[in-house]
Amino acid sequence: MKLIILDRDGVINHDSPDFIKSPAEWVPIPGSLEAIARLNQAGYRVIIASNQSGIARELFDMTTLNAIHQKMHNAAQLVGADIDAVFFCPHAAIDNCDCRKPKAGMFEEISKRFKLSLKGVPTVGDSLRDLQAGFISGCLPYLVLTGKGEKTQQTGGLPPGTQVFPDLASMVNAFLKTAAQRPE
Repeated sequence: MKLIILDRDGVINHDSPDFIKSPAEWVPIPGSLEAIARLNQAGYRVIIASNQSGIARELFDMTTLNAIHQKMHNAAQLVGADIDAVFFCPHAAIDNCDCRKPKAGMFEEISKRFKLSLKGVPTVGDSLRDLQAGFISGCLPYLVLTGKGEKTQQTGGLPPGTQVFPDLASMVNAFLKTAAQRPE
């Protein structure tokens, strides 16, 4: 099974410093959903791993989060893309849970659910904590400069081997080109 793990806000959709609190605020980054479709066509299962502390902060509830994700799924399907699963952490940083990135709990759950090691699985994020959680789980880190990505790049401290791309579409183009050149 070929898997790729994506952060949501700032990678697939535009981010907001005030959180994405409603389906109306969820707006895809141009080319991101088509990039997911290309991953699907190449045989990749696409998984989302996203911190959603807006729930703990009571900025939105589970019904609203589900509606946001339904909008994302619907928009993806309109361009022939399929998101296989959405994993999220509903806790605030102060909760010190194991599932909130940069900790690896969400990635461990993905590994268990799909019954596979995450060693070598690509993970794409726009923040250091996205990349750290994936890296300690054995994933290959990819930073996109959308969302918080430019600030993350400037701050530095990226995991070793992190590749940087302007956005998800360019990351997927380069990734699939390289993957096609690798022997199976």
